[in-house]
Amino acid sequence: MQTRPWLATYQSTGVPADIDFQPCASIVEMLDQAMLEFAARPAFQVPGHTLSYRDVDQRSSAVAAWLQARLGVSKGMRIGVMLPNIAAFPVACLGILRAGAVQVNINPLYTPRELEHQLADAGCEIIVVFDGAVATLLQVLGKTPVRTVITANADDALGLDLAPQAWAQASALHPEVQFHGLRELLSAGGHMQRRPVDLRGDDLIFLQYTGGTTGLSKGAALSHYNLVANTQQFKAITAGVLRPGEEVVVTALPLYHIFALMVNFIVYFSVGAENWLVTNPRDMDGFIDILKVARPTVFVGVNTLYAGLAMHPRIGEVDFSRLRFSAGGGAAVVRVISDRWQAITGQFIREGYGLSETSPVLSFNPQSMQSFSGSTGLPLPGTDIVLLDEQDQPVALGESGEICAKGPQVMRGYWQQPQANAAAFTRDGYFRTGDVGVFDEAGFLKIVDRKKDMIIVSGFNVFPNEVEAVVSQCPGVAECACVGVPDERTGEAVKIVIVKRPGAVLTAESVASYCRSAMTAYKIPRRIEFVDALPKSAVGKILRRDLRDKT
Repeated sequence: MQTRPWLATYQSTGVPADIDFQPCASIVEMLDQAMLEFAARPAFQVPGHTLSYRDVDQRSSAVAAWLQARLGVSKGMRIGVMLPNIAAFPVACLGILRAGAVQVNINPLYTPRELEHQLADAGCEIIVVFDGAVATLLQVLGKTPVRTVITANADDALGLDLAPQAWAQASALHPEVQFHGLRELLSAGGHMQRRPVDLRGDDLIFLQYTGGTTGLSKGAALSHYNLVANTQQFKAITAGVLRPGEEVVVTALPLYHIFALMVNFIVYFSVGAENWLVTNPRDMDGFIDILKVARPTVFVGVNTLYAGLAMHPRIGEVDFSRLRFSAGGGAAVVRVISDRWQAITGQFIREGYGLSETSPVLSFNPQSMQSFSGSTGLPLPGTDIVLLDEQDQPVALGESGEICAKGPQVMRGYWQQPQANAAAFTRDGYFRTGDVGVFDEAGFLKIVDRKKDMIIVSGFNVFPNEVEAVVSQCPGVAECACVGVPDERTGEAVKIVIVKRPGAVLTAESVASYCRSAMTAYKIPRRIEFVDALPKSAVGKILRRDLRDKT
Protein backbone atom coordinates (compact mmCIF):
# COMPACT_ATOMS: atom_id res chain seq x y z
CA MET A 1 0.00 0.00 0.00
CA GLN A 2 1.14 3.55 -0.71
CA THR A 3 2.85 5.47 2.06
CA ARG A 4 1.55 8.88 3.11
CA PRO A 5 4.69 11.04 3.02
CA TRP A 6 2.80 14.22 3.86
CA LEU A 7 2.20 13.04 7.46
CA ALA A 8 5.85 13.57 8.37
CA THR A 9 5.74 17.04 6.82
CA TYR A 10 2.64 17.82 8.91
CA GLN A 11 4.67 17.11 12.05
CA SER A 12 7.55 19.37 11.01
CA THR A 13 5.27 22.26 9.99
CA GLY A 14 2.68 22.11 12.79
CA VAL A 15 -0.24 21.06 10.58
CA PRO A 16 -2.62 18.70 12.42
CA ALA A 17 -3.11 15.29 10.84
CA ASP A 18 -6.73 15.10 11.98
CA ILE A 19 -9.44 17.60 12.88
CA ASP A 20 -12.57 17.36 15.02
CA PHE A 21 -15.22 18.11 12.40
CA GLN A 22 -18.14 18.15 14.85
CA PRO A 23 -18.30 21.67 16.44
CA CYS A 24 -20.76 22.96 13.79
CA ALA A 25 -23.54 20.73 12.51
CA SER A 26 -24.16 22.91 9.47
CA ILE A 27 -22.83 25.85 7.51
CA VAL A 28 -25.84 27.83 8.73
CA GLU A 29 -24.78 27.29 12.35
CA MET A 30 -21.21 28.33 11.51
CA LEU A 31 -22.25 31.51 9.70
CA ASP A 32 -24.92 32.37 12.30
CA GLN A 33 -22.10 32.48 14.86
CA ALA A 34 -20.11 34.85 12.63
CA MET A 35 -23.09 37.20 12.15
CA LEU A 36 -23.50 37.38 15.94
CA GLU A 37 -19.81 37.77 16.78
CA PHE A 38 -18.99 40.31 14.06
CA ALA A 39 -22.36 42.09 13.88
CA ALA A 40 -20.91 45.60 13.69
CA ARG A 41 -18.14 44.81 11.19
CA PRO A 42 -18.48 45.42 7.43
CA ALA A 43 -19.35 42.14 5.73
CA PHE A 44 -19.67 43.10 2.05
CA GLN A 45 -18.56 46.18 0.17
CA VAL A 46 -19.85 47.21 -3.24
CA PRO A 47 -19.13 50.57 -4.86
CA GLY A 48 -20.62 53.24 -2.63
CA HIS A 49 -22.35 50.87 -0.19
CA THR A 50 -21.59 48.66 2.81
CA LEU A 51 -23.50 45.75 4.33
CA SER A 52 -22.56 44.93 7.92
CA TYR A 53 -22.80 41.43 9.36
CA ARG A 54 -25.93 42.64 11.17
CA ASP A 55 -27.41 43.82 7.86
CA VAL A 56 -26.71 40.45 6.23
CA ASP A 57 -28.23 38.69 9.25
CA GLN A 58 -31.45 40.72 9.13
CA ARG A 59 -31.90 40.68 5.36
CA SER A 60 -31.14 37.00 4.86
CA SER A 61 -33.51 36.19 7.72
CA ALA A 62 -36.23 38.19 5.91
CA VAL A 63 -35.58 36.23 2.70
CA ALA A 64 -35.79 32.93 4.58
CA ALA A 65 -39.01 33.93 6.35
CA TRP A 66 -40.65 34.98 3.07
CA LEU A 67 -39.62 31.77 1.31
CA GLN A 68 -41.09 29.72 4.15
CA ALA A 69 -44.30 31.72 4.58
CA ARG A 70 -45.15 32.55 0.98
CA LEU A 71 -43.76 29.58 -0.93
CA GLY A 72 -43.70 26.84 1.69
CA VAL A 73 -39.98 26.26 1.23
CA SER A 74 -38.77 23.40 3.38
CA LYS A 75 -35.63 21.34 3.88
CA GLY A 76 -34.24 19.82 0.71
CA MET A 77 -36.05 21.96 -1.89
CA ARG A 78 -33.74 23.10 -4.70
CA ILE A 79 -33.57 26.81 -5.51
CA GLY A 80 -31.56 28.14 -8.43
CA VAL A 81 -29.33 31.17 -7.93
CA MET A 82 -28.20 32.88 -11.14
CA LEU A 83 -26.38 35.96 -9.85
CA PRO A 84 -23.02 37.67 -10.40
CA ASN A 85 -20.95 39.11 -7.55
CA ILE A 86 -23.48 41.62 -6.21
CA ALA A 87 -24.75 42.19 -2.67
CA ALA A 88 -27.85 40.15 -3.47
CA PHE A 89 -25.76 36.96 -3.77
CA PRO A 90 -24.76 36.50 -0.10
CA VAL A 91 -28.14 37.79 1.12
CA ALA A 92 -30.09 35.38 -1.11
CA CYS A 93 -27.67 32.52 -0.42
CA LEU A 94 -27.92 32.79 3.35
CA GLY A 95 -31.68 33.24 3.10
CA ILE A 96 -32.01 30.05 1.05
CA LEU A 97 -29.76 28.08 3.39
CA ARG A 98 -31.51 29.37 6.52
CA ALA A 99 -34.81 28.20 5.04
CA GLY A 100 -33.24 24.73 4.77
CA ALA A 101 -33.19 24.67 0.97
CA VAL A 102 -30.44 23.51 -1.39
CA GLN A 103 -28.82 26.19 -3.53
CA VAL A 104 -28.22 25.33 -7.19
CA ASN A 105 -25.46 27.63 -8.44
CA ILE A 106 -25.91 28.85 -12.03
CA ASN A 107 -23.60 30.90 -14.21
CA PRO A 108 -25.54 34.09 -15.16
CA LEU A 109 -23.85 34.00 -18.59
CA TYR A 110 -25.28 30.60 -19.47
CA THR A 111 -27.09 30.19 -22.76
CA PRO A 112 -30.73 29.04 -22.84
CA ARG A 113 -29.67 25.46 -23.63
CA GLU A 114 -27.32 25.25 -20.66
CA LEU A 115 -29.81 26.89 -18.29
CA GLU A 116 -32.72 24.67 -19.33
CA HIS A 117 -30.76 21.50 -18.64
CA GLN A 118 -29.58 22.59 -15.22
CA LEU A 119 -32.99 23.80 -13.98
CA ALA A 120 -34.71 20.65 -15.24
CA ASP A 121 -32.06 18.28 -13.91
CA ALA A 122 -32.05 19.87 -10.44
CA GLY A 123 -35.85 20.13 -10.32
CA CYS A 124 -35.78 23.84 -9.42
CA GLU A 125 -39.25 25.30 -8.87
CA ILE A 126 -37.78 28.62 -7.71
CA ILE A 127 -34.97 30.73 -9.15
CA VAL A 128 -33.30 33.94 -7.99
CA VAL A 129 -32.04 35.55 -11.18
CA PHE A 130 -30.04 38.64 -12.12
CA ASP A 131 -32.04 41.23 -14.06
CA GLY A 132 -29.51 41.00 -16.86
CA ALA A 133 -30.12 37.25 -17.28
CA VAL A 134 -33.95 37.36 -17.25
CA ALA A 135 -34.16 37.43 -21.05
CA THR A 136 -32.27 34.13 -21.19
CA LEU A 137 -34.53 32.58 -18.56
CA LEU A 138 -37.69 33.63 -20.38
CA GLN A 139 -36.58 31.71 -23.47
CA VAL A 140 -36.75 28.39 -21.61
CA LEU A 141 -39.04 29.08 -18.66
CA GLY A 142 -41.92 27.01 -20.02
CA LYS A 143 -39.64 23.98 -20.45
CA THR A 144 -38.52 23.95 -16.81
CA PRO A 145 -40.16 23.18 -13.44
CA VAL A 146 -39.74 26.83 -12.34
CA ARG A 147 -42.95 28.36 -10.98
CA THR A 148 -41.50 31.31 -9.04
CA VAL A 149 -39.00 33.83 -10.40
CA ILE A 150 -37.30 36.26 -8.01
CA THR A 151 -35.31 38.97 -9.74
CA ALA A 152 -32.40 40.91 -8.29
CA ASN A 153 -30.13 43.71 -9.44
CA ALA A 154 -27.01 45.35 -8.09
CA ASP A 155 -28.98 47.59 -5.71
CA ASP A 156 -31.73 45.32 -4.41
CA ALA A 157 -30.02 44.11 -1.25
CA LEU A 158 -28.76 47.55 -0.25
CA GLY A 159 -31.98 48.92 1.19
CA LEU A 160 -32.33 51.61 -1.46
CA ASP A 161 -35.78 53.03 -2.26
CA LEU A 162 -36.22 51.98 -5.87
CA ALA A 163 -39.28 51.54 -8.06
CA PRO A 164 -40.64 47.94 -8.24
CA GLN A 165 -40.14 45.85 -11.35
CA ALA A 166 -42.97 45.63 -13.89
CA TRP A 167 -43.70 42.04 -14.88
CA ALA A 168 -46.90 42.47 -16.88
CA GLN A 169 -45.48 41.20 -20.17
CA ALA A 170 -43.67 38.22 -18.65
CA SER A 171 -46.71 37.30 -16.57
CA ALA A 172 -48.90 37.38 -19.67
CA LEU A 173 -46.54 34.98 -21.45
CA HIS A 174 -46.21 32.71 -18.41
CA PRO A 175 -49.41 32.92 -16.35
CA GLU A 176 -48.40 29.79 -14.43
CA VAL A 177 -45.31 31.57 -13.01
CA GLN A 178 -45.16 34.10 -10.16
CA PHE A 179 -42.73 37.01 -10.52
CA HIS A 180 -41.27 38.86 -7.55
CA GLY A 181 -38.41 41.26 -6.87
CA LEU A 182 -35.88 40.67 -4.12
CA ARG A 183 -36.94 44.01 -2.58
CA GLU A 184 -40.39 42.53 -2.00
CA LEU A 185 -38.88 39.65 -0.07
CA LEU A 186 -36.80 41.99 2.08
CA SER A 187 -39.72 44.31 2.80
CA ALA A 188 -42.45 41.74 3.46
CA GLY A 189 -40.14 39.13 4.99
CA GLY A 190 -38.89 41.65 7.53
CA HIS A 191 -42.33 41.46 9.18
CA MET A 192 -42.46 37.67 9.16
CA GLN A 193 -41.09 35.16 11.65
CA ARG A 194 -38.41 32.84 10.31
CA ARG A 195 -38.76 29.23 11.45
CA PRO A 196 -35.44 27.66 12.45
CA VAL A 197 -34.66 24.50 10.48
CA ASP A 198 -33.00 21.46 12.03
CA LEU A 199 -30.07 21.02 9.65
CA ARG A 200 -27.73 18.07 9.99
CA GLY A 201 -24.37 17.42 8.45
CA ASP A 202 -25.68 15.00 5.85
CA ASP A 203 -28.32 17.44 4.56
CA LEU A 204 -27.52 18.86 1.12
CA ILE A 205 -26.39 22.48 0.85
CA PHE A 206 -25.34 22.91 -2.82
CA LEU A 207 -25.79 21.26 -6.18
CA GLN A 208 -22.61 22.33 -7.95
CA TYR A 209 -22.81 21.50 -11.63
CA THR A 210 -19.78 20.26 -13.46
CA GLY A 211 -19.19 18.94 -16.96
CA GLY A 212 -20.36 15.52 -18.08
CA THR A 213 -18.89 12.95 -20.42
CA THR A 214 -22.17 12.96 -22.36
CA GLY A 215 -21.97 16.69 -22.92
CA LEU A 216 -24.54 17.42 -20.20
CA SER A 217 -23.42 18.72 -16.83
CA LYS A 218 -23.90 16.76 -13.60
CA GLY A 219 -24.74 18.16 -10.19
CA ALA A 220 -22.19 17.36 -7.49
CA ALA A 221 -24.33 16.85 -4.38
CA LEU A 222 -22.49 18.64 -1.57
CA SER A 223 -23.60 18.41 2.06
CA HIS A 224 -23.30 20.79 4.98
CA TYR A 225 -20.73 18.38 6.45
CA ASN A 226 -18.66 18.56 3.23
CA LEU A 227 -18.47 22.37 3.43
CA VAL A 228 -18.00 22.59 7.22
CA ALA A 229 -15.17 20.08 6.97
CA ASN A 230 -13.46 21.79 4.03
CA THR A 231 -13.70 25.15 5.80
CA GLN A 232 -12.02 23.74 8.90
CA GLN A 233 -9.43 21.88 6.82
CA PHE A 234 -8.52 25.07 4.96
CA LYS A 235 -8.28 27.00 8.22
CA ALA A 236 -5.99 24.34 9.67
CA ILE A 237 -3.48 24.43 6.81
CA THR A 238 -3.47 28.27 6.70
CA ALA A 239 -3.70 28.86 10.46
CA GLY A 240 -0.69 31.16 10.62
CA VAL A 241 -2.14 33.73 8.20
CA LEU A 242 -5.84 33.79 9.20
CA ARG A 243 -6.67 36.65 11.59
CA PRO A 244 -10.34 36.68 12.67
CA GLY A 245 -11.91 40.12 12.65
CA GLU A 246 -9.04 41.68 10.69
CA GLU A 247 -9.17 40.24 7.18
CA VAL A 248 -10.04 42.20 4.03
CA VAL A 249 -10.62 40.08 0.92
CA VAL A 250 -11.35 41.17 -2.64
CA THR A 251 -13.59 38.73 -4.52
CA ALA A 252 -13.24 38.88 -8.28
CA LEU A 253 -13.80 35.18 -8.90
CA PRO A 254 -17.51 34.45 -9.41
CA LEU A 255 -19.33 33.32 -6.28
CA TYR A 256 -21.31 30.76 -8.27
CA HIS A 257 -17.96 28.94 -8.75
CA ILE A 258 -17.18 26.57 -5.86
CA PHE A 259 -13.66 27.98 -5.33
CA ALA A 260 -14.82 31.52 -4.51
CA LEU A 261 -18.01 30.28 -2.85
CA MET A 262 -16.12 28.19 -0.29
CA VAL A 263 -12.90 30.19 0.20
CA ASN A 264 -13.85 33.84 -0.39
CA PHE A 265 -17.38 33.66 0.98
CA ILE A 266 -17.77 30.85 3.54
CA VAL A 267 -14.25 30.67 5.00
CA TYR A 268 -13.67 34.41 5.22
CA PHE A 269 -17.24 35.21 6.32
CA SER A 270 -16.78 32.74 9.17
CA VAL A 271 -13.80 34.78 10.45
CA GLY A 272 -15.47 38.19 10.10
CA ALA A 273 -13.70 39.36 6.95
CA GLU A 274 -14.61 42.51 5.04
CA ASN A 275 -15.36 41.28 1.52
CA TRP A 276 -15.17 43.61 -1.50
CA LEU A 277 -17.23 42.21 -4.37
CA VAL A 278 -16.04 42.75 -7.94
CA THR A 279 -18.97 42.35 -10.31
CA ASN A 280 -17.03 42.72 -13.55
CA PRO A 281 -13.31 41.89 -13.26
CA ARG A 282 -12.96 42.40 -17.03
CA ASP A 283 -13.29 46.12 -16.30
CA MET A 284 -9.67 46.22 -15.22
CA ASP A 285 -9.63 49.93 -14.47
CA GLY A 286 -12.65 49.55 -12.20
CA PHE A 287 -11.01 46.50 -10.62
CA ILE A 288 -7.85 48.51 -9.90
CA ASP A 289 -9.98 51.25 -8.34
CA ILE A 290 -11.52 48.71 -5.95
CA LEU A 291 -8.11 47.31 -5.00
CA LYS A 292 -6.85 50.83 -4.27
CA VAL A 293 -9.66 51.48 -1.80
CA ALA A 294 -9.87 48.00 -0.28
CA ARG A 295 -6.13 47.46 0.36
CA PRO A 296 -6.70 43.72 0.86
CA THR A 297 -4.97 41.47 3.36
CA VAL A 298 -5.79 38.42 1.23
CA PHE A 299 -6.34 37.86 -2.47
CA VAL A 300 -7.66 34.72 -4.14
CA GLY A 301 -7.54 34.23 -7.90
CA VAL A 302 -6.74 32.05 -10.87
CA ASN A 303 -3.59 32.32 -12.96
CA THR A 304 -5.23 34.46 -15.65
CA LEU A 305 -6.54 36.94 -13.10
CA TYR A 306 -3.08 37.36 -11.56
CA ALA A 307 -1.54 37.67 -15.02
CA GLY A 308 -3.99 40.38 -16.07
CA LEU A 309 -3.42 42.41 -12.92
CA ALA A 310 0.36 42.05 -13.09
CA MET A 311 0.38 43.43 -16.63
CA HIS A 312 -1.98 46.34 -15.96
CA PRO A 313 -0.24 49.71 -16.29
CA ARG A 314 -1.99 51.04 -13.15
CA ILE A 315 -1.17 48.15 -10.80
CA GLY A 316 1.54 50.29 -9.22
CA GLU A 317 -1.18 52.59 -7.84
CA VAL A 318 -2.37 49.86 -5.46
CA ASP A 319 -1.00 49.78 -1.92
CA PHE A 320 -0.31 46.11 -1.17
CA SER A 321 1.43 46.75 2.14
CA ARG A 322 -1.33 44.91 4.05
CA LEU A 323 -1.35 41.86 1.75
CA ARG A 324 -0.25 38.77 3.69
CA PHE A 325 -1.67 35.93 1.64
CA SER A 326 -2.27 35.17 -2.06
CA ALA A 327 -3.96 31.93 -3.07
CA GLY A 328 -4.37 30.39 -6.51
CA GLY A 329 -6.36 27.48 -7.87
CA GLY A 330 -8.82 26.42 -10.54
CA ALA A 331 -5.96 25.92 -13.00
CA ALA A 332 -2.20 25.60 -12.80
CA VAL A 333 -0.39 28.68 -11.50
CA VAL A 334 2.60 29.46 -13.72
CA ARG A 335 5.86 30.26 -11.92
CA VAL A 336 6.55 33.37 -14.02
CA ILE A 337 3.15 34.79 -13.00
CA SER A 338 3.83 34.11 -9.32
CA ASP A 339 7.22 35.79 -9.69
CA ARG A 340 5.63 38.87 -11.29
CA TRP A 341 2.98 39.02 -8.58
CA GLN A 342 5.61 38.73 -5.85
CA ALA A 343 7.70 41.50 -7.42
CA ILE A 344 4.65 43.79 -7.26
CA THR A 345 3.11 42.76 -3.92
CA GLY A 346 5.82 40.98 -1.95
CA GLN A 347 3.69 37.82 -1.83
CA PHE A 348 4.08 34.69 -3.93
CA ILE A 349 0.99 32.71 -4.97
CA ARG A 350 0.16 29.65 -2.86
CA GLU A 351 -1.36 27.08 -5.15
CA GLY A 352 -4.01 24.53 -4.24
CA TYR A 353 -5.92 21.78 -6.01
CA GLY A 354 -9.49 20.58 -5.95
CA LEU A 355 -12.72 20.02 -7.82
CA SER A 356 -16.40 20.84 -7.52
CA GLU A 357 -16.89 17.27 -6.29
CA THR A 358 -14.52 17.87 -3.36
CA SER A 359 -16.04 21.09 -1.99
CA PRO A 360 -13.44 21.97 -3.52
CA VAL A 361 -10.00 21.90 -1.83
CA LEU A 362 -8.01 18.65 -1.64
CA SER A 363 -4.47 20.02 -1.29
CA PHE A 364 -2.83 23.34 -0.54
CA ASN A 365 0.60 24.81 0.16
CA PRO A 366 0.81 25.32 3.94
CA GLN A 367 1.57 28.55 5.74
CA SER A 368 5.12 27.35 6.41
CA MET A 369 6.02 27.60 2.71
CA GLN A 370 8.13 30.68 2.02
CA SER A 371 8.31 30.55 -1.77
CA PHE A 372 6.46 29.29 -4.83
CA SER A 373 6.66 25.49 -4.90
CA GLY A 374 5.37 24.59 -8.35
CA SER A 375 3.17 21.99 -6.66
CA THR A 376 -0.40 22.04 -5.38
CA GLY A 377 0.79 21.48 -1.82
CA LEU A 378 -0.01 18.85 0.80
CA PRO A 379 -3.29 16.96 1.13
CA LEU A 380 -5.49 18.79 3.63
CA PRO A 381 -5.74 17.35 7.16
CA GLY A 382 -8.11 14.40 7.19
CA THR A 383 -7.68 13.85 3.44
CA ASP A 384 -6.29 10.62 2.04
CA ILE A 385 -4.99 10.60 -1.53
CA VAL A 386 -3.76 7.57 -3.44
CA LEU A 387 -2.27 7.53 -6.92
CA LEU A 388 -3.49 4.54 -8.93
CA ASP A 389 -2.31 2.95 -12.17
CA GLU A 390 -4.59 1.64 -14.95
CA GLN A 391 -5.25 -1.53 -12.90
CA ASP A 392 -6.27 0.52 -9.84
CA GLN A 393 -3.06 -0.44 -8.05
CA PRO A 394 -1.06 2.14 -6.02
CA VAL A 395 2.05 3.42 -7.78
CA ALA A 396 5.43 3.77 -6.10
CA LEU A 397 6.48 7.09 -4.56
CA GLY A 398 7.75 9.38 -7.31
CA GLU A 399 5.69 7.69 -10.02
CA SER A 400 2.58 9.20 -11.56
CA GLY A 401 -0.95 7.87 -11.21
CA GLU A 402 -4.58 8.94 -11.20
CA ILE A 403 -5.37 11.08 -8.16
CA CYS A 404 -8.07 9.36 -6.10
CA ALA A 405 -9.27 10.94 -2.87
CA LYS A 406 -11.16 10.17 0.33
CA GLY A 407 -12.10 12.75 2.92
CA PRO A 408 -14.96 14.54 4.64
CA GLN A 409 -15.04 17.12 1.84
CA VAL A 410 -15.73 14.56 -0.93
CA MET A 411 -19.29 14.69 -2.29
CA ARG A 412 -21.83 11.96 -1.62
CA GLY A 413 -22.26 11.57 -5.39
CA TYR A 414 -23.79 13.15 -8.46
CA TRP A 415 -27.43 14.20 -8.27
CA GLN A 416 -29.61 11.36 -9.59
CA GLN A 417 -26.75 9.80 -11.57
CA PRO A 418 -26.28 6.21 -10.29
CA GLN A 419 -24.26 5.07 -13.32
CA ALA A 420 -21.94 8.07 -13.11
CA ASN A 421 -21.51 7.47 -9.37
CA ALA A 422 -20.54 3.85 -9.93
CA ALA A 423 -17.81 4.98 -12.31
CA ALA A 424 -16.69 7.92 -10.15
CA PHE A 425 -15.55 5.90 -7.14
CA THR A 426 -13.15 2.98 -6.67
CA ARG A 427 -14.34 -0.20 -4.97
CA ASP A 428 -12.96 1.03 -1.65
CA GLY A 429 -14.61 4.45 -1.91
CA TYR A 430 -11.93 6.76 -3.33
CA PHE A 431 -13.21 9.45 -5.70
CA ARG A 432 -11.54 9.32 -9.10
CA THR A 433 -10.52 12.86 -10.03
CA GLY A 434 -9.43 12.00 -13.57
CA ASP A 435 -6.23 13.98 -13.01
CA VAL A 436 -2.76 12.45 -12.96
CA GLY A 437 -0.31 13.48 -10.25
CA VAL A 438 2.92 12.57 -8.54
CA PHE A 439 4.05 12.91 -4.90
CA ASP A 440 7.54 13.98 -3.93
CA GLU A 441 9.28 12.61 -0.82
CA ALA A 442 7.78 15.35 1.39
CA GLY A 443 4.24 14.61 0.25
CA PHE A 444 3.74 17.59 -2.04
CA LEU A 445 1.38 16.81 -4.91
CA LYS A 446 2.14 17.94 -8.45
CA ILE A 447 -0.39 17.67 -11.27
CA VAL A 448 1.29 16.28 -14.36
CA ASP A 449 -1.55 15.47 -16.73
CA ARG A 450 -5.25 14.84 -17.06
CA LYS A 451 -6.63 11.41 -17.61
CA LYS A 452 -9.83 12.97 -18.81
CA ASP A 453 -9.93 15.18 -21.88
CA MET A 454 -11.23 18.08 -19.80
CA ILE A 455 -9.93 21.52 -20.74
CA ILE A 456 -9.41 24.19 -18.07
CA VAL A 457 -9.91 27.74 -19.35
CA SER A 458 -9.10 30.37 -16.70
CA GLY A 459 -10.12 27.93 -13.99
CA PHE A 460 -13.39 26.87 -15.66
CA ASN A 461 -13.92 23.29 -16.81
CA VAL A 462 -14.75 22.70 -20.47
CA PHE A 463 -15.61 19.19 -21.60
CA PRO A 464 -14.84 18.42 -25.27
CA ASN A 465 -17.98 16.33 -25.74
CA GLU A 466 -20.19 19.32 -24.97
CA VAL A 467 -18.35 21.55 -27.47
CA GLU A 468 -18.39 18.80 -30.08
CA ALA A 469 -22.13 18.24 -29.55
CA VAL A 470 -22.79 21.91 -30.33
CA VAL A 471 -20.37 22.28 -33.27
CA SER A 472 -21.58 19.07 -34.89
CA GLN A 473 -25.02 20.69 -35.23
CA CYS A 474 -23.59 23.67 -37.12
CA PRO A 475 -24.72 23.50 -40.77
CA GLY A 476 -21.92 22.25 -42.98
CA VAL A 477 -19.99 20.30 -40.32
CA ALA A 478 -19.42 16.63 -41.13
CA GLU A 479 -17.52 15.75 -37.97
CA CYS A 480 -15.34 17.49 -35.43
CA ALA A 481 -13.05 16.98 -32.47
CA CYS A 482 -12.29 19.31 -29.57
CA VAL A 483 -8.99 19.53 -27.69
CA GLY A 484 -7.27 21.89 -25.30
CA VAL A 485 -4.16 23.75 -26.41
CA PRO A 486 -1.72 25.83 -24.35
CA ASP A 487 -2.56 29.50 -24.08
CA GLU A 488 -0.46 32.17 -22.40
CA ARG A 489 -3.44 34.16 -21.19
CA THR A 490 -5.97 31.50 -20.12
CA GLY A 491 -3.71 28.53 -19.39
CA GLU A 492 -5.55 26.49 -21.98
CA ALA A 493 -7.78 27.42 -24.89
CA VAL A 494 -10.48 25.45 -26.67
CA LYS A 495 -9.58 24.27 -30.17
CA ILE A 496 -12.03 22.63 -32.57
CA VAL A 497 -10.88 20.65 -35.60
CA ILE A 498 -13.58 20.29 -38.28
CA VAL A 499 -14.18 18.20 -41.37
CA LYS A 500 -16.60 20.01 -43.70
CA ARG A 501 -19.48 18.41 -45.55
CA PRO A 502 -18.87 18.25 -49.32
CA GLY A 503 -19.61 21.61 -50.90
CA ALA A 504 -20.19 23.34 -47.55
CA VAL A 505 -19.15 26.97 -47.17
CA LEU A 506 -17.82 27.27 -43.64
CA THR A 507 -15.54 29.84 -42.05
CA ALA A 508 -14.01 30.12 -38.62
CA GLU A 509 -16.20 33.15 -37.92
CA SER A 510 -19.42 31.35 -38.91
CA VAL A 511 -18.56 28.46 -36.58
CA ALA A 512 -17.69 30.83 -33.73
CA SER A 513 -20.92 32.75 -34.28
CA TYR A 514 -22.93 29.52 -34.11
CA CYS A 515 -21.16 28.55 -30.87
CA ARG A 516 -21.90 31.93 -29.30
CA SER A 517 -25.63 31.21 -29.59
CA ALA A 518 -25.35 27.94 -27.69
CA MET A 519 -22.48 28.17 -25.20
CA THR A 520 -21.14 30.56 -22.61
CA ALA A 521 -18.05 32.54 -23.61
CA TYR A 522 -15.26 30.47 -22.03
CA LYS A 523 -16.43 27.31 -23.86
CA ILE A 524 -16.35 28.87 -27.34
CA PRO A 525 -13.40 27.64 -29.44
CA ARG A 526 -10.70 30.26 -29.79
CA ARG A 527 -8.91 28.24 -32.43
CA ILE A 528 -10.77 26.69 -35.35
CA GLU A 529 -9.05 24.49 -37.90
CA PHE A 530 -10.42 22.74 -40.99
CA VAL A 531 -8.94 19.40 -42.08
CA ASP A 532 -9.73 16.72 -44.67
CA ALA A 533 -9.93 13.91 -42.08
CA LEU A 534 -9.63 13.33 -38.35
CA PRO A 535 -7.19 10.78 -36.91
CA LYS A 536 -9.04 7.65 -35.78
CA SER A 537 -8.34 4.30 -34.20
CA ALA A 538 -9.01 0.97 -35.88
CA VAL A 539 -12.52 0.95 -34.42
CA GLY A 540 -13.25 4.48 -35.60
CA LYS A 541 -12.67 6.38 -32.34
CA ILE A 542 -11.35 9.89 -32.87
CA LEU A 543 -7.85 10.17 -31.40
CA ARG A 544 -7.83 13.48 -29.57
CA ARG A 545 -4.32 12.86 -28.29
CA ASP A 546 -3.01 12.81 -31.88
CA LEU A 547 -4.65 16.21 -32.46
CA ARG A 548 -3.07 17.63 -29.30
CA ASP A 549 0.34 16.27 -30.24
CA LYS A 550 0.18 18.07 -33.60
CA THR A 551 -0.65 21.41 -31.99
